[in-house]
Amino acid sequence: MYIEELKKGDLESREKESVADVSHSGIAVSDAKRSLIGVGARVLFYPTLLYNVVRNKIQSEFRWWDGVDEFILLGAVPFPTDVPRLQQLGVCGVITLNEPYETLVPTSLYRARGIEHLVIPTRDYLFAPSFGDICQAVDFIHKNASFGKTTYVHCKAGRGRSTTIVLCYLVQHKQMTPDAAYEYVRSIRPRVLLASSQWEAVQEYYRLRVKGACVSSFLHNPFVKALASPAATKDFAAFDDGSVVVVTKADLDGYDASCDSSIVGNEVWAELSLVYRVQFAGQGVLARLSCLWLRCHTRQRISGEKLSRESSCSVEADKLRGVGVDIHVY
Repeated sequence: MYIEELKKGDLESREKESVADVSHSGIAVSDAKRSLIGVGARVLFYPTLLYNVVRNKIQSEFRWWDGVDEFILLGAVPFPTDVPRLQQLGVCGVITLNEPYETLVPTSLYRARGIEHLVIPTRDYLFAPSFGDICQAVDFIHKNASFGKTTYVHCKAGRGRSTTIVLCYLVQHKQMTPDAAYEYVRSIRPRVLLASSQWEAVQEYYRLRVKGACVSSFLHNPFVKALASPAATKDFAAFDDGSVVVVTKADLDGYDASCDSSIVGNEVWAELSLVYRVQFAGQGVLARLSCLWLRCHTRQRISGEKLSRESSCSVEADKLRGVGVDIHVY
């Protein structure tokens, strides 16, 4: 038996080579899978297209397209003879999710009818449009809708790729959640079905462009900016989880000791609610909150005594000198 002694450098280099081999093999498998699905999609295109045509002829509920919204039609790949019908329905834009071999109507025929044509080639079955392509398609639909124009969104059968685009439009411009949008579209077109990658694309779009836009809009609100502005926080140091607020006499000015405790409590909770909702508010809000909290508690210890405001503040300032209060914002 032969035992080879490896130095530390040799071991690390072999580990890197092993990781690189695994990475390359993963890419190779992914490319092979994509190519295999592409071949299968080409082979099955015309048989499945014929199947859809037959069902459309014999089943009244198997419609070629459906109106999902006032300005959106969701459906299967159109034939050249469908273009005049689409024009009569008010369609002024078409989004094609098919690859070139699946596309039956050339762009020139749409343009001859005054119809804009957006082509986003996407492989059939397990694949979804990219995030950038989805954004482009959603903006295309919204632009047409803002001018009262209808957009026809289609793939081969109007089930997966085209449904992905329509769902993303609904979650952004109709304020729906992905689940609600999916159920809504299924109630209109029952045969829609998303692959896992297509559903993940909808979720990602909702997270990045819808929820992300809400956070951005919130942070750019003038009220939030005013609270977080340097003018509001110039007299305070930066806060973190280890920071403390030391309350002095000046901090307690303006708080009446005779004020009803329930009112003080309401003010405390109002301040706390504000800090919770505005996580990036100025440190001045946090300092005022600490004053209110301490004022509410220290007042209980001297409730039987009626002191003048000046002497009361002096006593409290002496008691609180050197006392720190941890402020944690989650």
